Amino acid sequence: MPQVRVESFTISLDGYGAGRGQDLDHPMGAGGRELHQWALPTRTFQRMVFGADGGTTGVDEDFAARGFRNVGAWILGRNMFGPVRGPWPDMEWKGWWGDNPPYHVPVFVLTHHARPSVTMEGGTVFHFVTGGIHEALQQARAAAGAQDVRIGGGVATLRQYLLAGLIDELHIAIAPVLLGSGEHLLGDIDLPALGYECTQFAPSGKAAHVVLTRRSA
Repeated sequence: MPQVRVESFTISLDGYGAGRGQDLDHPMGAGGRELHQWALPTRTFQRMVFGADGGTTGVDEDFAARGFRNVGAWILGRNMFGPVRGPWPDMEWKGWWGDNPPYHVPVFVLTHHARPSVTMEGGTVFHFVTGGIHEALQQARAAAGAQDVRIGGGVATLRQYLLAGLIDELHIAIAPVLLGSGEHLLGDIDLPALGYECTQFAPSGKAAHVVLTRRSA
């Protein structure tokens, strides 16, 4: 049965998934880039995100690679698409990744402001959903068919789907970094009460990888 998954979502040792002060020059906030030092060098990220050959292998690569397997659609919060807030000033911004984003499937962006769909190279089509998390998931599931839906973030989006009990499996990478402030992923969320248990733990030299699975999934 198709699942709703979170993959390769990185938090700091003190639980933050993004630093403070996110903007165009610092999309992950102050210190946020340091969270992803486990992922950026991997073979998967080098190929999928940077279009480059080579990259590291091992535990980090294994988790990076699994995040792209059997994914038929993505859901993103608006900040994961771009830094613009409020009504769209124009249609020029088409995402952080340039003409050929790494998704290569339909992507459903949560927003309060309607916008026409944007077709990119490589099979990525951004659709903008104004009806909330349930509407976005319904559309993503229809687009994904027999494949899974991956929720890419950010923190606020993940928290909404977690609290609604809609995430079947969650891969969190815990980076050896302290951010001190920013967006906290799991604060005041009782994961055991929501039915989650740890089903995999695998440390590497740059992160501790944890997989949480919802028992009813």
